[in-house]
Amino acid sequence: MGRIYVVGTADTKGEELAFLADAIARAGGAVTRVDIGTRGATVPVDIPASEVAAHHPKGAGAVLGVDDRGAAVAGMGAAFTNFIRSRHDIAGIIGIGGGGGTSIVTAGMRALPLGLPKLMVSTLASGDTAPYVDVSDIVMMPSVTDMAGLNRLSRTVLHNAAQAIAGMAAKPAPAAAGKPALGLTMFGVTTPCVTAIVDQLRTGYDCMVFHATGTGGRSMEKLADSGLLAGVLDITTTEVCDFLFGGVLPATEDRFGAIARTKLPYVGSVGALDMVNFWAPPTIPERYRGRLFYEHNPNVTLMRTTAEECRKIGEWIGGRLARCDGPVRFLIPEKGVSALDIEGGAFFDPEADAALFEAIERTIQPARDRNVTRLPLHINDPAFAKAAAEAFLDIARK
Repeated sequence: MGRIYVVGTADTKGEELAFLADAIARAGGAVTRVDIGTRGATVPVDIPASEVAAHHPKGAGAVLGVDDRGAAVAGMGAAFTNFIRSRHDIAGIIGIGGGGGTSIVTAGMRALPLGLPKLMVSTLASGDTAPYVDVSDIVMMPSVTDMAGLNRLSRTVLHNAAQAIAGMAAKPAPAAAGKPALGLTMFGVTTPCVTAIVDQLRTGYDCMVFHATGTGGRSMEKLADSGLLAGVLDITTTEVCDFLFGGVLPATEDRFGAIARTKLPYVGSVGALDMVNFWAPPTIPERYRGRLFYEHNPNVTLMRTTAEECRKIGEWIGGRLARCDGPVRFLIPEKGVSALDIEGGAFFDPEADAALFEAIERTIQPARDRNVTRLPLHINDPAFAKAAAEAFLDIARK
């Protein structure tokens, strides 16, 4: 039977932690109380902080007894994440905390699959929660008052939180039925291509399109890591440009990591690798003044990547895909990588594209089930979309 993990710092939030755990138990949940405090617990717990801290790569000593609070919080966050990954009986997880506790608990929550209930009662829940939620499905619930002992309002908030997590754990969503899901990446400048691919695959697959804005790519890969995708058509890898050159919609160092970990069937391409994204012109870094720009709208400015930048982009992508042991097909549209990179277009630059293509071919390390194919087409040509769809179907059938 799955259990509801109730997590908090039992040294400073012990009264609230005990109240919450008891409320969940009364609602019918099987409770496991987990202490992530760095000092002695003030209430009984099922998993002491020392057991959690032992999951730190450097051992419990890197977490407990550390004088620097920031280092202790960071250390416990790393330990708790590893601890959560080691557990196989979690039906739901709920945490309570202020700044430090919220950071620790949500770090572990983000390591869990999408769909598993996650609820964080936090003093920070009414502010900018992006650093805590990222691309997960954590539900943030404001505590309203600080957690410095129970009061009439905090009892109500914690009671409601207990009912919510108990209900979610008791009534999990049914397993998805029907067509397997695919992840696809798209930008405005690759929309004709991705739309055509979806039209060709939708009869057999549930096509989930992600806007390649940094969070889009991370969301898609989180789904892959969670076992919720049957394959990926990563047509628009533009987030790599922003990651390498300081744009505002970047990938992370782990881009393509889920493809390597899951070995899912993967078809990729060079969509929108001709651009780095910035906000309005005044926000563009001084080092880029004088470059070729295109005003996408009053708030978004695109910068054309140079041949040297394209070479670095290609090497980065090729190097990451070389680590993938699953089936990989990478398609190169020789006549342009976006709606702007076309003969007569604002970003048409055959020299830069050639540097990009050569770098990918040189670094991807072709193997029996990993190859690169050049096509004498533009990325938005219908024939390119057809080739991408056929490439995916070919590897998906194997």
